[in-house]
Amino acid sequence: MKNLLPKITTLAAALTAATTLTAADPAPVVFESFEYTGNDTIFNLPLADGEYRNPVLAGYYPDPSICRVGEDYYLINSSFAHFPGIPVFHSTDLVNWTQIGNAIDRVDQMPADGLRITRGIFAPAISYHDGLFYIVCTNVDAGGNFVITAEDPAGPWSDPIWLEFDGIDPSIFFDESTGRAWIVNNGNPPNNDPIYQGHRAIWIQEWGIKEMKPIGPRKIIINGGVDLSKEPVWIEGPHIYKRGDWYYLNCAEGGTSVNHSQVIFRSKSPDGPYTPFTDHPTLTQRDLPADRDHPVTCTGHADFEIGPDGNWWSVFLACTPYVDGHYNTGRQTFLLPVTWSEDGWPTILKPGLEVPYTHTSPAGAVFADPAGATITAPDFPTTGNFTWRDEFDRDELGNPWLFLRAPQQTFWSLADGALQVTPQDRVLRDLHTPGFIGRRLQHNRFVTSTTMQLPAQTGVRAGLSAFHNETRQYNFLVRRTTTAGNAYEIMVETQRGAPEDTQLTVGQLNAAPGSAITLRLTGHDEAYVFDYSLDGGSTWTQLGGVFDARNLSVDTSYDFIGVLLGVYATTK
Repeated sequence: MKNLLPKITTLAAALTAATTLTAADPAPVVFESFEYTGNDTIFNLPLADGEYRNPVLAGYYPDPSICRVGEDYYLINSSFAHFPGIPVFHSTDLVNWTQIGNAIDRVDQMPADGLRITRGIFAPAISYHDGLFYIVCTNVDAGGNFVITAEDPAGPWSDPIWLEFDGIDPSIFFDESTGRAWIVNNGNPPNNDPIYQGHRAIWIQEWGIKEMKPIGPRKIIINGGVDLSKEPVWIEGPHIYKRGDWYYLNCAEGGTSVNHSQVIFRSKSPDGPYTPFTDHPTLTQRDLPADRDHPVTCTGHADFEIGPDGNWWSVFLACTPYVDGHYNTGRQTFLLPVTWSEDGWPTILKPGLEVPYTHTSPAGAVFADPAGATITAPDFPTTGNFTWRDEFDRDELGNPWLFLRAPQQTFWSLADGALQVTPQDRVLRDLHTPGFIGRRLQHNRFVTSTTMQLPAQTGVRAGLSAFHNETRQYNFLVRRTTTAGNAYEIMVETQRGAPEDTQLTVGQLNAAPGSAITLRLTGHDEAYVFDYSLDGGSTWTQLGGVFDARNLSVDTSYDFIGVLLGVYATTK
């Protein structure tokens, strides 16, 4: 395959339809640097020779899908309404991953403006056939199911071709033995008449390779799940594989929270009938004690591929809560081998076993553990403990920076070794792109900071934000309170639920406009602390007491995304 070196996403070039700012806009806020350090206990566990760390993609990288082409592996994840969307990773050994692009990197490629951040791109699936990569996916609340293609997985990817069927989680299986292809997805139950809450079905239809759309009759191959009499919920995330004479249908079941699990069916024909494995589930953590040390939860939404050692491996999502089921990092990507029974059934992990944080690598692959190293942008580690620093000393932002929805105008620039963000007349509660640029939280224990120049204009609030969704945020901001003199307010804005449930913790500063201030957030499981420095980090002043990290937890919001940490500027 070509072009496998790390590729910086050219966000400015992506915004071909974006407008430019006018002279009436406020002056940009200057951010000189951004730093993030993670130090989770699990990543300090000893790592033996020939072992790798789980998760292989730490932080908000849910719903992994994988395909192999020759000696190369490609993995993608859900991105919901964040932009750019559908990150694309490359590996040759399954344990070391590098982001090479984003499948959704053009503003006009995929609508997102006006969406809640938890809508948009759900569960993409990647496959390859005859020189072409395919991603099928669902853009929830904004178009439905679609397919995009690329000759190079690093991009560019095509504009979407919209597909006319209901449901979510489509996946294409190319049957090389027959030359035919099939598309499966989660859809409505028979007659669109659920007999209980969470009753869904898996549908199949032939995929027209030349037509680039489903063809022929569409039918249900799984009704409800493994055993309809037990009222299984949310059968979803289907993938088909062929091994020997059997076709295997791999699905998630139980919902994407703590009851999540993975189930398997097989048939002699890709369109069924399918028989369920009698020893289900093939993966779950729902029956383990909730008070165990360093629990892994919510396991499921798995995909299979044959590893470089010739054995089958599975990527799947899982969560790492810090207390009482709360986690802010979102659903992460894990890797484990698949074991086949003598009678031809696969198991990822036997019931009662905990998902391990370390495991033997496939074919003795050498895992590049960052082990406390400092990495500078645009490179970024995908797992382990590390320090990552961005000095904004290049032409484009690139990975791993994200926006909230695709920006309709360019409100940022990189100049003179700084990130300049023009404050927007929007706040993080709005359903349009605010003046925010963030990266994924990857640890329960972390320190993040940004050094910025105090804005000279009144009416501008700017600083460091920890954003979960429109209703759950911590914003650590400064604001000039007078047009003369050196008076500033510094505040922690707590957004907790409804718009009216906003609390301010406010302090006073005496500092010159344009002078540097460093804003810092330290997270230690459920405790968040905000402090600042006016002398380059020699002395620090804490603002407020200890804030509750559970305000940003997925378990609090009951949604699908993780926290972003980033810079923010607004005139509201």
